[in-house]
Parts: sequence; structure tokens; C-alpha cells
Amino acid sequence: MRFITIRLKYVAIAFALVALITAGAFTASAAGAAEVYWTGTRSLPIYNVERSDNKIAISFDCAWGVDYTDEILSHLAEANVHATFFTVQFWTEKYPEYVKKIDEAGHEIGTHSATHSYMSKQSETEIINELKTSSEAITNITGKPVELFRPPYGDYDNLLIDTCNALGIYPIQWDVDSLDWKDLSASDIAARIVERVKSGSIILCHNNGLHTAEALPIVIDTLRAKGFDFVPIGELIYRENYTIDPAGKQIPNGAA
Repeated sequence: MRFITIRLKYVAIAFALVALITAGAFTASAAGAAEVYWTGTRSLPIYNVERSDNKIAISFDCAWGVDYTDEILSHLAEANVHATFFTVQFWTEKYPEYVKKIDEAGHEIGTHSATHSYMSKQSETEIINELKTSSEAITNITGKPVELFRPPYGDYDNLLIDTCNALGIYPIQWDVDSLDWKDLSASDIAARIVERVKSGSIILCHNNGLHTAEALPIVIDTLRAKGFDFVPIGELIYRENYTIDPAGKQIPNGAA
């Protein structure tokens, strides 16, 4: 009975959020990552994807602990949602049992670098080493190749993006920032996410955000009520025949 009561609470909150958003109660208060525009020629990671099928992806960066990871995994399993986790090498090596849990639960794992450094300050050799050693640490545990990379701090330059592409690794940013690392309340995290998501969005969360796990059922229930479908980033993006526009949106070639 306690499980049912808790779940009903989340559903009630979810539908309340839908009603509020439909009524225009929420307003954007800060520019998201996808609202950054670049002039001139610049190599860009994927911020979001041009899609019309309401598919979206939720991701979790893992670097500083595991306090709320079991709860996150439990909520994802309960909702039958598969997400993408980006793990730093020192986190991967410190918590191999969690890398196994994430992988065995059917989630996707990408690298978040080896040292969580500002990689735009690194040489090509240093970048290659970060990407290769961090990917190998994951593969050594899961037995699966690593295909995705998220730059620490969202920091990148042409060299980093071009090096990723040359190695066959897709550099991934986000267009919906939960700001959960600021210890926002669960309702504030949920509101930030829900009001910004559109078809093809990539949501940024952190596995050790103070209220991220608490917000997750609200986010999932609300977005599903609005018709969105969660998939891992690897299923959201296009693997070939695409371009990336100046805002970082990945667009299939030939799209209108």
C-alpha cells in the first residue's frame, strides 16, 4: 500500500505539472545550452536531434559519488526507461560494481573523460589519451565498446570535437539542463526539465544530485503524459548522413 500511495503522489504531481505548463504558468528564466549560437566556422557536439517522433533522452553524469544511484536505477527500472550514463574514469575505477549495475540494467554508458578536466586546454595527444583510457576502463567492465563522450563542464573546442569524430566517438552535449547540481528542489528540477523538453531533446542530470532521484518519477510521468518517449542517446542520434546546425542540432541530410 505504501508503494501505491507514493506512486499515486508522483502521478498527481505529474498531471499537475502538465496542467500548469499548458496554462503557461512556467516561464524560461535562463538560456539553455541549445540557445548558444556560434558565428564563423566551429566544430560542434550534438546538443539535440531533429526528430518529429517525440523521442527524447535523459542522461546522468557520474563523477563524484553514488549516494543516490541505486534510487535512480530503481526509478528507471520501475518506469522501464533506459538512459545514458557518462562516467569519468576515476569514478569507473572506484565504483566498478555500479558500472556493472548500470550496464546490466540495460542502460548505455559513455565516457565523461579520464580526469574531468577542461579539455579545450589539452593537446591532441592528451585528448586521445583521455578518451582511450576512459573508454577502455568502461569496456573492461562491460565488454562493450564506448561510442559516446560528454566533455566535462560542457567545455570544448574544435580540436576536441574533431578528435572525437576522428576516433569514431560521438561528442554529446545537452539542450535541457536540470541544474540539479545546484541542489534545487525536486519540483524545481522537474519544472526546469518539463518546460524545456521538445522532440529530440537531450536532458542533463547528475547521478549524485541531491534531489535528482526524487524528481525523476515526476519528470518521467509528466513527459510521458505529454506524449514523449525515452530512449538512450545512442538510439536518439543519427549515425551517418547528418549535419549539425549552428545551434548544435543534429539534422539528417535531406530533412526539410
